[in-house]
Amino acid sequence: MSIFSRRERSQTADRPQKERQYPAWITAMTWTIAFMMVALMGFSLYQYFTGRSLLALLPRLSRTTASATSDSTMPEYSPGRSYLSVGRSANPDTVLPVGVRQSAVEYEITPGDSLFRIAEEYEVKPESIMYANYDVLQDNPHMISVGITLKIPPMDGIWYEWKEGDKLEEVAASYKANVEDILMYPGNDLDITNPVIEPGTYIMIPGGTRELKPWVVPVEAGDNAGVTHKIDGPGSCPITGGYNGSMPAIWPTPYYGQLGAGNDYYEGHRAIDAMCYEGDSIFASGSGVVIYAGPIGGGYGNMVAIEHIGTGYMTLYAHLSSIAVSCGSSVSGGQTIGYCGSTGNSTGAHLHFEVRKDGSFVNPWHVLQ
Repeated sequence: MSIFSRRERSQTADRPQKERQYPAWITAMTWTIAFMMVALMGFSLYQYFTGRSLLALLPRLSRTTASATSDSTMPEYSPGRSYLSVGRSANPDTVLPVGVRQSAVEYEITPGDSLFRIAEEYEVKPESIMYANYDVLQDNPHMISVGITLKIPPMDGIWYEWKEGDKLEEVAASYKANVEDILMYPGNDLDITNPVIEPGTYIMIPGGTRELKPWVVPVEAGDNAGVTHKIDGPGSCPITGGYNGSMPAIWPTPYYGQLGAGNDYYEGHRAIDAMCYEGDSIFASGSGVVIYAGPIGGGYGNMVAIEHIGTGYMTLYAHLSSIAVSCGSSVSGGQTIGYCGSTGNSTGAHLHFEVRKDGSFVNPWHVLQ
């Protein structure tokens, strides 16, 4: 290698290296990304500490902008021109869901109504409706009739009219309720420090209960051989012995397991309202002897009662349009004993069906096949 080459390399090494240059667009992009990261961090911190989103402002801003734009370009209205629009009519019969109502509402009974169906619609127990309407129903769910008006409480409990001399603690105790629940119920609008209630004012007693007045057909022990029960009324008859019966198990209408719009079995209705149409055959649920066949009070209308001798069971069939058996006759399970109707206190054709054992009520669902 020549001396000149070594000298040239030495001079090159002694010179400082020139600083590397990047294109301008790379520098601009780097600064843009850095700015966006700082903005994103600030946006995140704002949401974290305030719990509010800046995005929520965008629809408001867009609506404001759209409004300003539309105002400036609004066409003139011409009375002679036809405009297309969507009509919206008012619904005066709107039913607010439970929890929204804070006061009782009125409901007019229509054909086919039952207390059970009305209670389901307003999401309260049938007993709560009976509590609020003792003057009309006398605790009898079959006393409803088309055209009468019932008060529907806003929730389960007692809808109570305050009387002169009432004391909050005594009223709460009589209905097995808590004073605090009455004071805190918003619809009562009471000053919890000084609750003053004027006589005639209705208040809600949340969760309140009372004993329901018995409304069922009274049954008494009879003296006839082999027969344990007797029902007073024009359809009763003296019974002689010699009959055998079977436990009730047959569905009494042509529509097995169906209630329609009638009442189910619950505390205030110790029976089921089986679905049937006017004139449908009604069947004996088991064999036995007819101990009642005819009209009777209490809202039952035309009724048949069968003693299922030797089993302790008795069945009742009410609201019949007509009766196909006579009192004292022996019947077999599945035999036609009458026809579906709406006699007595009823808003539509159905069968009121009761099962009793040794004088106590039995849920018919527990014995029917």
